[in-house]
Amino acid sequence: MIEKKLPELLLLERLIEEGRPHLEVGTACTVSAGGRALPVYALALGNPDPAVPAVGFFGGIHGLERIGTQVLLSFLQSLLARLRWDHVLHQQLAAVRLVFMPLVNPGGMWNSTRCNPQGVDLMRNAPVEALETVPFLLGGQRYSARLPWYRGALGAPMEAESRAVCEVVERELLPRDFSLALDCHSGFGLRDRIWFPHAHTTTPIAHLADIGALEDLFSQSHPNHNYVFEPQSRQYRTHGDLWDYLYLNAIGRGERVFLPLTLEMGSWLWVKKNPTQLFSRLGMFNPKPIHRLQRVLRSHTVWLDFLARAACGAQHWLPRGADRSARQASALERWYRP
Repeated sequence: MIEKKLPELLLLERLIEEGRPHLEVGTACTVSAGGRALPVYALALGNPDPAVPAVGFFGGIHGLERIGTQVLLSFLQSLLARLRWDHVLHQQLAAVRLVFMPLVNPGGMWNSTRCNPQGVDLMRNAPVEALETVPFLLGGQRYSARLPWYRGALGAPMEAESRAVCEVVERELLPRDFSLALDCHSGFGLRDRIWFPHAHTTTPIAHLADIGALEDLFSQSHPNHNYVFEPQSRQYRTHGDLWDYLYLNAIGRGERVFLPLTLEMGSWLWVKKNPTQLFSRLGMFNPKPIHRLQRVLRSHTVWLDFLARAACGAQHWLPRGADRSARQASALERWYRP
């Protein structure tokens, strides 16, 4: 049954077996769907020393958006294959910690729903309230689990999957002087976007200069990329954003830098090229033709690999002093001025 319903979980478990010499594997939590107990795996490779930087890769938070999980599994598969021969990669992993939660919501993926089996949207589930107006329903609602974007009952604890993400981030990323997180989604717009906090307010984040420096670094290193970098609030605001919650927790921990990012793959382009996908729930969020799927899996590897390299060299590009002030002003002008 799992082989037919969740090929992503089957592939993940195969990669775990193949990568045993290199991977640290844990089960962050277990959820129930379809009469099955489904594990939420957390994997890590590279240097566990808290003195080195780390990057966390997360996917499958929305069960309909299988492409996010597939992108991360493709990248992980590539890393494990390269470890058999790539001496430079071994050197890189001595200087960085890579953490993977490729399938955060296996119950939602099993059920082919955006939400988890309890009907909760895990990206509206954190205890963060928007400071400005949010779109009706889309911004998060507590009316009913029968409606989309349900946050969960007021005062209820976070869902097990949300807590699992928080625990992995707090254990693996936040104790370090520098860390990045990338959460892979699909379903918005005609362009692939890199979103950064905030989602609950239009107020710029404290590390806006660092985000600007990271984007400049990527654009200089890969000048032909097609990503749009922007704060999520530029498109819409939400209650309960998980990454806002973790970022706000992180900035209370001194001088450490934690930059959570979201890869929002532009699925409207896939639908535009193949309008019949509109008649499939999965088609709204995932490329259907095999050649397009292969192109998507191939294209984002550059971005994922860049993040691992950027974390290794963070001390060389993080802005300081006058450069930091200049980058802050430039980022404000670009993303927050009318």
